[in-house]
Amino acid sequence: MFSLDEDDEGEISVGESSDAEREMTPDIPKAPSVKRFDDDGDFEGASDVDSGTLRAFVVAVIYANAAVLLVALGPMLWFFEGRSRLGPALFVAGLLAGVRTYQTYRSWERSRDDEESDSDDDGDESSSAAEAGPDDPESDADPESDAEPPEA
Repeated sequence: MFSLDEDDEGEISVGESSDAEREMTPDIPKAPSVKRFDDDGDFEGASDVDSGTLRAFVVAVIYANAAVLLVALGPMLWFFEGRSRLGPALFVAGLLAGVRTYQTYRSWERSRDDEESDSDDDGDESSSAAEAGPDDPESDADPESDAEPPEA
């Protein structure tokens, strides 16, 4: 039926590259190797992380997962199953877990800021008066209140 049989030399191969195409195509680059956190399977890389940071991260992940689960599950139980006590209770518990996630993060951030300020105070104490910010009690005094009142 067809003029080109399998034995015919004029047959065009579909899907295979010709020699000219292979010469013109660039080589596929190799991806760089990446150090993974768990190369050996025993979490040796976790020792590089500060214990307070690791603890705060794990606690925040647990609270966040509980928040997502409960905030989604509560309204579904209430609407689909008709559980008018359990559904809202789970929803509120999810909201509280979300708030606790935020509190955990803020607590970690405050402790990190305190550690940084402690390390800065140890270095140079002479410039502390010049660096007093708006939250420092030394900068709350009004510079004009120290001056004598004008005479009438």
